[in-house]
Amino acid sequence: MQQLKDYPLENPQILCGLPEGGEIMTTVNDNSTHLSTPRTASGISVRSLWKVFGKNEHRALEEPFRNMSRSEIQQKTGLVAALRDVSFDVNPGETFVVMGLSGSGKSTLVRCLINLIEATAGSIIVNGNDVTNFDSKQLRDFRRSEIAMVFQNFGLLPHKNVLDNAAYGLEIKGMDKEGRYHIAHEMLNKVGLNGWEHANQRELSGGMQQRVGLARALAMDPSILLMDEPFSGLDPLIRRQMRDELADLQAEIQKTVVFITHDLDEAISIGDRIAIMRDGEIIQVGSPKEIITEPVDEFVREFTQGISKTKVIDISECCSTPEVIFNATDDHDLVRSKMDDAMINYAVGLDSDNQYLGLVSRSTLEREASSSMIVSHLSDSNVTPVLPDTSLEHALSLITGHNLPIPVIDENDKFIGVVTHKSLLEVIAGNS
Repeated sequence: MQQLKDYPLENPQILCGLPEGGEIMTTVNDNSTHLSTPRTASGISVRSLWKVFGKNEHRALEEPFRNMSRSEIQQKTGLVAALRDVSFDVNPGETFVVMGLSGSGKSTLVRCLINLIEATAGSIIVNGNDVTNFDSKQLRDFRRSEIAMVFQNFGLLPHKNVLDNAAYGLEIKGMDKEGRYHIAHEMLNKVGLNGWEHANQRELSGGMQQRVGLARALAMDPSILLMDEPFSGLDPLIRRQMRDELADLQAEIQKTVVFITHDLDEAISIGDRIAIMRDGEIIQVGSPKEIITEPVDEFVREFTQGISKTKVIDISECCSTPEVIFNATDDHDLVRSKMDDAMINYAVGLDSDNQYLGLVSRSTLEREASSSMIVSHLSDSNVTPVLPDTSLEHALSLITGHNLPIPVIDENDKFIGVVTHKSLLEVIAGNS
């Protein structure tokens, strides 16, 4: 049984009433108000973190044991090295996914970040302070103001409705009913539960219950959100919906999120970066694309084997310059002549600032030959411009059904290039 650090057992409200549910709350009679502006996200810097279970656990850090594998340490000392010399950084506002097989140490790691489990050695730096050195008061303040945690267990209080569950942390914090209900309503709306405020737990699906737990954590406005396999108990369809919704929500709230999972599809869907763990160590850290296309060893290669590379390779890999470009003043005859010379069936319109005007197909141009409408107003409706980080998988869905390329533009509509059927297939074939 893992020991929880600095939780007075005589005060169960310290854990919002449920030790395996929701975020960590630690104060009573705090009359502070919720900030209208969300808290700025904080980064996390972990250095040489060890967690060893057993008597005289520091022995595992001594020579020659510290350089042995987990199994060797256990065999020679009887100690279990759940975390072995773990170091990584989480950038402010990013979603950092930690994944690995059962027993790899990922859940122990996330609990060490909040000091639910006390690390044996190493440092966890947040806002310039080492969490592992906090005394009881500093730890309570940290859990109250900086960090929140959502577990796999939904952790709802069955005698309270949805609104009161979402507001419970603020109630324990001492906020008045009007203030906490206002914030809880706002957070429930963010997670898609507007209108369910007065429902009770038995009326909610698993996915809805997890949304309430997430709303309760967000109501505290933490700068860091820890999520320990929060969707693993849900049905596959609900799980996919929840991870998509979390990705959309994160784009809005920009918290620093550490997300634990054993599901690579889930990691790729929501993670800015992924850390792969094995036997208490981090084997590789990288973007989803780096993890899938550049595995550091056979373990990572096998771990990622079932994932299609089209999910992580973006469309910028197969961008090229179009052969025919027209400007806003070119007439129908001139654009058709350019197409004839290049023996191609489309042209891309750009203005003098390289702003994308549209893509015109030969068939559209010939159909409108007698029209007085200028060429740049004849963009083919089948063509949708995309951003350069669009996945090849999504690009395939866009390009199916017509023979025109996909224009690629940046967030300011500046033209980058086009992706043709041929270039798209060549990149897919080269990465299969």
